[in-house]
Amino acid sequence: MAVIEQTPPVVAPPSTAGPKKGWRKYWHLYAAISPFYLIFLGFGLFPVGFSLYLSFHRWDGLGSMEWAGLSQYQYLLSDSDFWNSIGNTIIIWALATFPMIFLAMITAVMLNSAVRFKNVYRFAYFLPNVTSVVAIAIVFGSIFSTNFGMVNAILEAVGIDQIAWLNTPWGIKVTIAALMTWQWTGYNAIIFLAGLQTVPGELYEAARMDGAGPIQTFFRITLPLLRPTLLFVLVVSTVTGLQSFSEPQVLLQTSSNDSTFAGGPGHSGQTMVLYFFQQTFDNNDFGYGAAVAWGIFLVVVIFSIINWRLVQRRGD
Repeated sequence: MAVIEQTPPVVAPPSTAGPKKGWRKYWHLYAAISPFYLIFLGFGLFPVGFSLYLSFHRWDGLGSMEWAGLSQYQYLLSDSDFWNSIGNTIIIWALATFPMIFLAMITAVMLNSAVRFKNVYRFAYFLPNVTSVVAIAIVFGSIFSTNFGMVNAILEAVGIDQIAWLNTPWGIKVTIAALMTWQWTGYNAIIFLAGLQTVPGELYEAARMDGAGPIQTFFRITLPLLRPTLLFVLVVSTVTGLQSFSEPQVLLQTSSNDSTFAGGPGHSGQTMVLYFFQQTFDNNDFGYGAAVAWGIFLVVVIFSIINWRLVQRRGD
């Protein structure tokens, strides 16, 4: 019997080009997306890193930097004005966010059940979000004016004394919160509407067959299934609300010698970002301003984590 000899397969030697050859092969694709990363590096990552470096120095923006170590952060922890701005920001955020989420969810449910003119309603509710914040603040300043404002005219018509909305601590906070609520309710209603449209209709039909009413259906079906959307809205509202700047700055601008970043009488409307601008651009203290910015970042992260944990725990 003849024996057939089998020759071993020829194995090609490993290529020495490796990743370099692959990189060269796709260089035009990397070049196409490189502008984004270059812009992000120059206008995003580098400023963040430089602000952290700057927070450990004293600098007026013109002269040489002076090493300060942790002294900026030590002073920040004992700075009563900074803590006052944190308190103002949290109060304004709470007054604006929770009513806004409630109104946005109710609006979304109504839009989801509407039969005619759905697109018109969606456009009308989303319009405040794309309107200039400065224009909105000027209008709200007129509406809440002490002497000629529409709100005080309504209060006076029903026999209630006028309120100096833009001159009292709580009046200032309520006015800013009302502006932010009006601005963001429509935007979040569209987000909730998108979440509602992902809920299977069979669940509502089964609930109606079991005798569940609208309220039971909302709390037993709609709200649990909207938990991811609610979490997204709450976190985004926390991040944007705790960084409010244009609303109080325009509403409370003054023609006197006071800083435009002071936040009105008694600094009652001075948010954290307003305080950052005051220290950086009014006092020309860029080092301490950078420390304030990192303090704001820490506060936003802490509140975002708290809100995320609360919503997750309620859903468990």
